Amino acid sequence: MQIKEKNPAQVHVFVAMSGGVDSSVATALLKEQGYQVTGVYMKNWSGDSFGIQTDCPWEQDQKDVETVCKILDIPFRSFNFEQEYHEKVIKYFLDEIAAGRTPNPDIMCNKEIKFSLFLDKARSLGADFIATGHYARVKYNKKSQEYELLKGKDFNKDQSYFLHILNQEQLGRTLFPLGDLRKTEVRRLAEKFKLPVAQKPDSQGICFIGEINVSQFLRANFPVKTGLIIDVDTGKEVGIHDGVAFYTIGQREGLKIGGAGLPYYSAGKDKLRNILFAAKGVNNPALFKKEVVYSKLHIISGNLTKNVEKPEQLNAMIRYRQEAAPGKLMIKDRKFVFAKPQRAVAEGQSIVFYWGEKCLGGAVIENYFNLNELSDSSKVFAEAALAAR
Repeated sequence: MQIKEKNPAQVHVFVAMSGGVDSSVATALLKEQGYQVTGVYMKNWSGDSFGIQTDCPWEQDQKDVETVCKILDIPFRSFNFEQEYHEKVIKYFLDEIAAGRTPNPDIMCNKEIKFSLFLDKARSLGADFIATGHYARVKYNKKSQEYELLKGKDFNKDQSYFLHILNQEQLGRTLFPLGDLRKTEVRRLAEKFKLPVAQKPDSQGICFIGEINVSQFLRANFPVKTGLIIDVDTGKEVGIHDGVAFYTIGQREGLKIGGAGLPYYSAGKDKLRNILFAAKGVNNPALFKKEVVYSKLHIISGNLTKNVEKPEQLNAMIRYRQEAAPGKLMIKDRKFVFAKPQRAVAEGQSIVFYWGEKCLGGAVIENYFNLNELSDSSKVFAEAALAAR
């Protein structure tokens, strides 16, 4: 469905409002453009659960949404998806951690909650479209008859990375009013619309939960299981960790490896042997990989087979706010080979593919580390250290 085919006054849009400035301005813009708009607050989290001690300000956020809706003179609704959020997002998060991987709950939240449950609920109540405050754009390609996901104009805020799992039906029913705006413009528009959230700080936490102490969260859900920290270059024991679940690739904080010289960074995990591999120095080669093995490839639009004929124009990101880097997608081998090695490739995170400003889709990273990646001499020391335990 193309929105240009209808008069805005005949189009009903349900906006997912978080109580923040972005979704509030998105709502105000749609109202200004003449759409029938309903503001919706999704209550997906309240109180302390799963050992997450957080100041999740859901009550204040909901009040902020209600206030904005009153100012804009639009209907307000609240949907409760707490049970589904626990089952589909938090359980996924904990399962991935237990498997020694690095999950991405924001992507799962978009897949299972915002663009699935919320979209279905909105449609059942008469909405033609849903809208969010994401910095991204949707374009309909008449030639291919496909919806395309494009980066937001503000590349510092672009959130297409988190949206790479959307399908054609979801894109065709979603509006991103902020896609052509910069954050500074959004703040100014909030002042123009006299919205009380104009200077409200951006949330930096997990989707719908807020800011949490990740270490406390993990320790509340996983027992301490001490193991060796092994230097990837020497194979020697350099410390003791509390459990590989508590660390992600590239992490420095929390390793508790003292001494003079360069700092250590987490370079790999062997869950079966409960080993944490550490690399000395921020630019240690052990922290970099050119080949990214993946699974669960999802294609939004376009023909990836044709695109890889020009590998210098195909780029990929392995984390949010990273500059997309060129490489070659090898679909049969299920891997992406970067032109230059990338730092801290973490199993369980997402690799997202781009063709210029168009997001083609993405996949789940499956790179892992084990003793076989050590040099022969380092492997001898590592095996000896394990035997001594």
